[in-house]
Parts: sequence; C-alpha cells; structure tokens
Amino acid sequence: MMNKTWVVLLVFLLLQACDSGQKSQEKKEAGTKSSYKEQSEIRHAKGFDIQYFDQYKIVTINSADSTAAGEKFILLEKGRSRPEGYPEAQVIQIPVKSMVGTSSMHTGLLEALNSIDILTGLSGLQYVYSSSVQRRIKAGKIVEVGKDNGLNQEKLIEMHPDLVMTVGSPGTKADRFNALREAGIPVLTNSEWVETTPLARCEWIKLAAALLNKEKEANGIFGKIERDYNRLARLARTTDPKPTVISGLNTKDVWFLPRGDNYMSQFFEDAGASYHWADTKGGGSLSLSFESVYPIALKAQYWVNVGFDKNDTRRSILAQDSRYADFAAAKSRKMYSYNARVNASGAHDFFESGAFNPHTVLADLIHIFHPELLPGHQLVYYKQLP
Repeated sequence: MMNKTWVVLLVFLLLQACDSGQKSQEKKEAGTKSSYKEQSEIRHAKGFDIQYFDQYKIVTINSADSTAAGEKFILLEKGRSRPEGYPEAQVIQIPVKSMVGTSSMHTGLLEALNSIDILTGLSGLQYVYSSSVQRRIKAGKIVEVGKDNGLNQEKLIEMHPDLVMTVGSPGTKADRFNALREAGIPVLTNSEWVETTPLARCEWIKLAAALLNKEKEANGIFGKIERDYNRLARLARTTDPKPTVISGLNTKDVWFLPRGDNYMSQFFEDAGASYHWADTKGGGSLSLSFESVYPIALKAQYWVNVGFDKNDTRRSILAQDSRYADFAAAKSRKMYSYNARVNASGAHDFFESGAFNPHTVLADLIHIFHPELLPGHQLVYYKQLP
C-alpha cells in the first residue's frame, strides 16, 4: 500500500515538474525569440498581461469579470501568418489604425499616447470632455455607434474597424458581440475599473501601447507618472496627524463609499488622510445606511467627492438633507469634489484623463489635506465647493 502511495506521489511530482518546465520554456521562448526591442513590463495592473514573441504578442485579460477572464488575443503584425496554438484567441492586426471605443475612458487612454487619430467611433458622444476629441466629432471623423449596452452592430460591421474596445461588467452575456467577431472584428474588453490602485489603472496605457507598437512611448510616460506619484506618496504618507475624511453622498437611502481595496481608498492613504473604512476587504463600493455613516461623518475633518455636477455648491448639497449640516466638514466648509473639469454637456474629465494622471489627482488631494506640503499647487481636478 505504501509503495503505491509513493508511486502516485512520484507521478504527480513528475507531472508538476513537466508543467512547470513547459511554462518556463514558454516564458524563455517569449524572451529569446521576441522581435520586439521595446517591451512593456506590467508591474501594477492585475487585469492583463502581455507576452512578446516573433512578430506577434499575446495579450491575456485576467479580469474578474466572467465574460472576459482568461480571454487571449494574438496581436499580429500586418501581413504575418497566424501562429500555431491559441485556437480560441481573437486576432488583432497591429499596429491598430482604426478603433471604436465604448467609454470616454477609452478616449483618455488614447489621448495619453497622443493617438486619438485612430478613434473612428464612440458610444455616448455627449459624455466626452476632451476638446481634441470633440473637434474630431464635429469634423465627422468620429461617429456615434450607440451605447455600450446597445451598440449598433450593423453600423460597426459596415465601418469594420481594426478593433472594438468595450467595457467588461459582471453579468454581461458572453455572446453579445458574436456578430462582430464573426464579421472579423475583434472585441477587446478593457477592465481597468477592476484595478485596486491608481497606478494599476493608469498602467492600462501599456495595453493600448501594445496595440499601437508604442511601448517605448508608454514606458516613458508611465515611468514618469510612477516616479512622480511615488515621490508625492512618500511626502504625504508619513505625515502626522492624519486628517480624517469622508467620501460621497447619501443617495436614495444608500451611501456608497469606497472599500479598502478601491483605488480611491488608496488615494486617501497615499495623500496622508485617515479613512474609516480603509481596512474593509474587496474593491468596489460599500453600500451603507445613512445612520451607519452619520457618526463617522459627524467628526470627519474633510468631506470629498461631494456631488457630481459642476454647479454643485455647499448650499445645494446641504439642501439635499438637513442632517448634512451637522457634519464638521460642512461647518468648516472643507467640502471638495472632483468636478473642477466638467463641460456644458456634463462630461467629467476626472473620469477621462484623470485615470491616466493619478499623480495630478494625488497632488490635488495632498494639497487639500496637507496644504503646507504643496503650497504652490493649483487644484486641477478638484475644487472646494463654494
């Protein structure tokens, strides 16, 4: 009996070794056979991965979203034959020359790489803040293709872009874009929203760079952002005392606050603030009652992310609920929101370019919580409610 057990164990260990050896060999081949001198190393983002080979790259989407998790894409140089293996992977011809986006976030992604000229279609045109994108819309170079949950797929097939970039979300049907894929139009899910830190969200510019063969530019841009962000975080995180902060508003009897693994919670920590729910697990938002938030909000020294509209004021916020007037931050007028850059149609630049300028957002928050650390800084995305 003992001998059989040892035999089974030995076979298992041999299989594990073979599997590990195969993965090591694949990794080695990716490094030694790659024809790409400029490559991007992913250090923060968890939602995607890039491997470099000879005349092609393999992108894997590691999103928690069930419809995108494990999806692979072959980024193939134009004119090259599809490599063996990866039978389920979609092929994207690179460098991409035409792309359709389904979120204003995608415009911020391309603008960060000075590549907005490849954008030929977009859903929700009214939600775009970028003036350069608006000019292209007015010139007819970017057309409306519907909403993310209701894309005009017939129009997209007629346009036949090199790529459609969509937004993954839980519960999305896996076959919703089958018509596009069958027409030879690859659909890539951009899930930067699942990332838990500001730098991880920003690092999705490296995915865009892989599509455009702009790794050198992306590495330089992200490297500078990373250095600036870390320098600012070192400046603020060791401050003492740390001012307390509350975030958001009560909406229809529910107060949504960032969980401990939410990128906004990370912003608070890096900006040297004390956030009551920093130790809660998971990303996304907590859904709490007003009564459970009220005791914390009463004493919080700062109240941020208050309101969404550019015309929100301290008075208009307090008018929504008389209990807000009890908050210490309301009394001291230390109320701030990320609505400094909102255009006439209500488009928010914080959710567009802000995702790819986390160092600037962090500088805003440090200036709010610790004005003495950055006395010369002028707020960019945030403003104090008048």
